[in-house]
Amino acid sequence: METVTRLGVVGCGLMGSGIAEVAALGGSGIDVLVAESSPEAAEAGRRRVEASLDRALRRGKISEEARDGARSRLSYTDDLKAMADRQFVIEAIAENRDLKTGLMKTLDQVVTDPEAILATNTSSIPVVDLAVATQRPTHVLGLHFFNPVPVQTLVEIIPALTTSPDTLVRARAFASEALGKEVVEAPDRSGFVVNALLVPYLLAAVRMVESGSASPEDIDRGMELGCAHPMGPLRLLDLIGLDTAQAVAESMYEEFKEPLYAPPALLRRMVAAGRLGRKSGHGFYDHTA
Repeated sequence: METVTRLGVVGCGLMGSGIAEVAALGGSGIDVLVAESSPEAAEAGRRRVEASLDRALRRGKISEEARDGARSRLSYTDDLKAMADRQFVIEAIAENRDLKTGLMKTLDQVVTDPEAILATNTSSIPVVDLAVATQRPTHVLGLHFFNPVPVQTLVEIIPALTTSPDTLVRARAFASEALGKEVVEAPDRSGFVVNALLVPYLLAAVRMVESGSASPEDIDRGMELGCAHPMGPLRLLDLIGLDTAQAVAESMYEEFKEPLYAPPALLRRMVAAGRLGRKSGHGFYDHTA
């Protein structure tokens, strides 16, 4: 089985930057190329990754040698054609079906190695829908990382109906050995394993706020102290991003038509108002400080 030495990551927001950082820090010496939509976005992504590496150094999580080595293995571009020589490409752009489908079509045309794997970090879109948009559906699967990627150890690996057994084996080995992640295999159903359980819980917390049953502070304190959760549901929503949570809930509701997956009106209003959580400075809590 060929060792992956050239990885591509498309998108350098919270998830893409974390994936790129973890891959560059791994002991496998992987060359990591990160693509963004513009030179400005690529530069912002570079700053995000380097700031995270610097934080890890200050906190004693990595050595200065490891940080500098990771920097040397990272490069950035705004040209998707630069992905041509990659052996493995992970897309981590916005949770939008049309955008992801279009990107997969482009990567299929750009990446020259017919054995290269194209992976999606989608948290809710059926992987088979993205796989059949390419001419290599046997080489497409889902790799769902969790935020923040450098801290969270789990990756869900999601084979589509079209994914070949060899692709699944290679992707599992890459995630576990090169990236050092724990892997669980999930079905290609909207929400997979973790979000299928997590999203109804998060939405229930929003409905409690919406109905005036309890304050965000009391809900979170109750779950943290009463159920030993490290973070309450509303603080977690602010971390995930309310827009991302809404997109995941909408995708799950579209597939299953279960009321528990429907985004509450309060969530929709907050997203419309730009109150997206930490990324915007305000969600259920004020993060401007």
